[in-house]
Amino acid sequence: MTTATEARTTGRGSGAMAVAQRIGRSLMLPIATLPAAALMVRLGQPDMLGRPGFPDSLNRIAQFLARGGGALIDNMPLLFAVGIAVGFARKSDGSTALAAVVGYLVFKNVLGAFKDGNLPPVEKVVDGKVGTAAPPVDAGVLGGVVMGIVVALLYQRYYRKKLPDWLGFFGGRRLVPILSAFAGLFIGVIFGYIWPVLGTGLHDFGAWLVGSGAAGAGVYGVANRALIPIGMHHLLNSFPWFQAGSYKGQHGDIARFLAGDPSAGQFMTGFFPIMMFALPAACLAMYHCARPERRKVIGGLMISLALTAFITGVTEPIEFSFMFIAPVLYAIHAVLTGISMALVWTLGMKDGFGFSAGAIDFMLNLGIATNPWGLVVVGLGFAVVYYTVFRFAIIKFDLPTPGREAPEPEEQERQQEREPATNKGGIRGDVPVAVAETTTDKAIDKQEYPVSLGKVSPNRQDAGAAQPARPTQPQEARRGRDDGDEDQDRSRLGI
Repeated sequence: MTTATEARTTGRGSGAMAVAQRIGRSLMLPIATLPAAALMVRLGQPDMLGRPGFPDSLNRIAQFLARGGGALIDNMPLLFAVGIAVGFARKSDGSTALAAVVGYLVFKNVLGAFKDGNLPPVEKVVDGKVGTAAPPVDAGVLGGVVMGIVVALLYQRYYRKKLPDWLGFFGGRRLVPILSAFAGLFIGVIFGYIWPVLGTGLHDFGAWLVGSGAAGAGVYGVANRALIPIGMHHLLNSFPWFQAGSYKGQHGDIARFLAGDPSAGQFMTGFFPIMMFALPAACLAMYHCARPERRKVIGGLMISLALTAFITGVTEPIEFSFMFIAPVLYAIHAVLTGISMALVWTLGMKDGFGFSAGAIDFMLNLGIATNPWGLVVVGLGFAVVYYTVFRFAIIKFDLPTPGREAPEPEEQERQQEREPATNKGGIRGDVPVAVAETTTDKAIDKQEYPVSLGKVSPNRQDAGAAQPARPTQPQEARRGRDDGDEDQDRSRLGI
């Protein structure tokens, strides 16, 4: 651990930083599943393997890919809830994951009872007739993060809770999913009343941005990235992307651009330099700033995240890897995204996408874009800026980006166990290492292999040799982990 890291973990605000690091480590596992999901979704789109002119067998494969990848993308909040609950709670096990699933499903269904009139209506079948209705409120990834933390805290507090004998079956770990269900109910009601109010303001804000030119595009870029952590960027996108303007019967920036509107693209063009070039450069900076012993593992993750962003334009896996553990970096990223949006619109560049601002959409829309190769030049410039800014900020402020987290206690213990092998001939506390190790080994032998004079080997009775007794297991290992619910099971059954 570096001196800066030690200062960070022992100084002011160390508790908040430790929590952020634990959340960041917990997110690594679900984030690792997203690149594959993004590629499957993109390949399954109608402009890729699902083109109408392709063979039916290929179209079926496209459907399988789109649905398979969509299962992970659509349930990203659930993945984050489970990942955070398991990684954040100490001594977590399978019951922690189960509690996270229970809590989030209750939260999501309760939230679905509230409707959000700010989003475009969705089709709904009522009494055999197809109609439209306001979509349900969706808290996005923030809901998963909140439920994951709540479940982890509930688990740590109640996984050994003992109940009266007549309720003994529900004690211990079995109690946590029950409490998580009620927590999901309570939090879902709170979110349901707050979200539509915030959504109304965001919808009106999006309507104002449409008529604000380059400045509006820049403000939109900052707001779009800033709202991703709380999952409300979809509300901001709803008016500019799907409702603003009209061209040949098409409404919204996306539909108008794909229909050939030369004035469309205000709220899409600036994403191409960021998603294709800047964020992959940020991955490179985080890789170079990782601890040497972690660099190999982090390198594989960062390569997959960078390729996913460049090819498909799906950047959430990159952004979630540092937004909670290094919010300063995420704030910088949001501001630079706004600068990109304003800059390309000022330069007269126009491009759009049907899925996201990745290389696939970039190549598909070359024929209708305005100065698309200029976006590549701008993107390379932003790549240099991102790499420089990220690397400077990470090193200067010792930000705990992936690969720079403080080692876990288990990792420190393993490092201490390896230390004698790398310190041969050295001194350990005024005693030569070889002498200290020999003394320690003898002490361990005496404790774990006591000689019992009453147990003499039959083959060596004449020699009077004493046979060492079987190693005595530590008391904690014999007793096992106190599960709480196991104790109550025994008492209830009279064992």
